[in-house]
Amino acid sequence: MSKWKTAEANPLTEQFSEYLSKIDDALKRELDLYSWSEFHAPLAYACDNGKRIRPLILVLSAESITAGGAKEDAYAAASAIELLHTESIIHDDIIDEENVRRGKPSFHVKYGYNSSILTADFVLGVILYIGSKLKNPRILSELANAAAKMSEGEMMEIKMGKAPEITEDDYIKVLEYKTASLFEASAKIGAIIGGASEDNVRHMAAFGNLLGIAYQIHDDLIDWNNENRLFNMLVRKNNGSKGFVNRMDKLYLSYSVKAKNELYKIQGNKTAMEQLEHLTDLSAVQF
Repeated sequence: MSKWKTAEANPLTEQFSEYLSKIDDALKRELDLYSWSEFHAPLAYACDNGKRIRPLILVLSAESITAGGAKEDAYAAASAIELLHTESIIHDDIIDEENVRRGKPSFHVKYGYNSSILTADFVLGVILYIGSKLKNPRILSELANAAAKMSEGEMMEIKMGKAPEITEDDYIKVLEYKTASLFEASAKIGAIIGGASEDNVRHMAAFGNLLGIAYQIHDDLIDWNNENRLFNMLVRKNNGSKGFVNRMDKLYLSYSVKAKNELYKIQGNKTAMEQLEHLTDLSAVQF
């Protein structure tokens, strides 16, 4: 079992423990290449206790196409995905002034703002190196595209947070960029590594995108009383009505169903496809 800790309350652990252990081991191997660096210990701290949902999607997407299990490249790419997510968290917590992450002091609280900025920059270098080892320019292109979209989404959220009024469409657009782009990249890269046809790559990418939107709406519904973000602005705009919250609950369910329908269009490994389908049941999985 991996020495890395994933979140104690990670609901994925029981069903996906073998995958999560392999993902953690692969991530540790990549970071241990920099054991000489001053960034090594801070990066280990930043990566600790993650749920690994995005790399798990990548590995399962690869397995759904390739018989015999995901290969080493899939786990290396999964490490790059988790590191890109980690880099975004470091920046997000600074922007959102979050002092706690995964039950521990946020990265900038523990290491300071200057170290946080430099560590996030260092992470991008690690991701580029992993991408170069995979020897598939398409994978590196998808990682770069996701990184750009995530930054665009963060900028959108900052600007909309200052706007006098936002709409539900504005909110969904932010989710598509800030959250769903990395879910989409995870699923798409997995399909590419698995050798999927172009049709299946598109369906898998759509699955990831739709699941990412559903995931974030679901997450916002759970935490909206404790956070001050775009979703809360919509709640206030609707006078905190139960009807609005119920409507958003139905919206996340509709995106979850759409994600599942994209999977049904793919002819692949039945077991891996069923595991991906399980991830669409957010009320049961409770990321």
